[in-house]
Amino acid sequence: MSQECGFAPDFFLDLVEPLPSALVIAMDHSVGSRNWLATKERRQDCRRPGERLKTLRNIRNITVREVEQASRRIAEDKGDKRFCISNGWLAQLENGVSEPNIQKFFSLSVIYGVDYDDLLRLYGVDVDERQKYEPIANPSLTQVISHVTADEGQLFSEIADASERLDTDLIPQTKVIGNHTSQIIYARLGLTDFTMHPMIRPGALLKIDTSQSKLSTDGWRNEYERPIFFIELRNAYACGWCELQGNQLLIIPHHSSRAKVRGFKYPREAEIVGRVISYTTPCIDSK
Repeated sequence: MSQECGFAPDFFLDLVEPLPSALVIAMDHSVGSRNWLATKERRQDCRRPGERLKTLRNIRNITVREVEQASRRIAEDKGDKRFCISNGWLAQLENGVSEPNIQKFFSLSVIYGVDYDDLLRLYGVDVDERQKYEPIANPSLTQVISHVTADEGQLFSEIADASERLDTDLIPQTKVIGNHTSQIIYARLGLTDFTMHPMIRPGALLKIDTSQSKLSTDGWRNEYERPIFFIELRNAYACGWCELQGNQLLIIPHHSSRAKVRGFKYPREAEIVGRVISYTTPCIDSK
């Protein structure tokens, strides 16, 4: 086996030899198949998805005929023949000739004892990435980034190279989060949101402390000390300075921005999510 694929030459031996490795766990049906799939991904398996499905079937000691029989029972119970997997179709799938459909994939997940989502990942579909790609699909909208991990550096690098972005802390880090990191969330400013421009440019990454959601009208001396809040509206998000006038929450734009003051009934139409404590913004506007 070529080294170009990123796994060792004894890869297939690992599948059959009783080695004290994670693959032994994978052969235990009581543990499930998630470990098997994770092990394959750690090995950077570059085989085609169909070949990996065939390997999984062989590990489970399930014949093509047994797959067809089991899937037929599923299809009969559901009253839908699309759940039935023929010998020919499975052979084509494993050889990369056919593409899976959702009904047959469901049958395979049941028969192989594998989570449906894990089978989808073999074909490059990760449902956990849905929210990750929402800002990519709708870049004009300001959105919360819910897939965030502890790797802030990776998030910041998505904005621009270090030489092309500005990282700004609005509060001394010693006063920010203490031990309540779980109250920190991130959001990406939409490409059409010029409320805080040019201080915070469209496309910026915002770091928000949700424990700081109370408005303050004093205690700041300049625009960097004035609290910037992240606000949830009915079907959108916003970012800006805020003032409360009666039951009206005013979102105040930067004095150099072309945006206008917006007012919302508080808290029915607008709710303060938290205070923006730092941001990473491109040094120049996107074209």
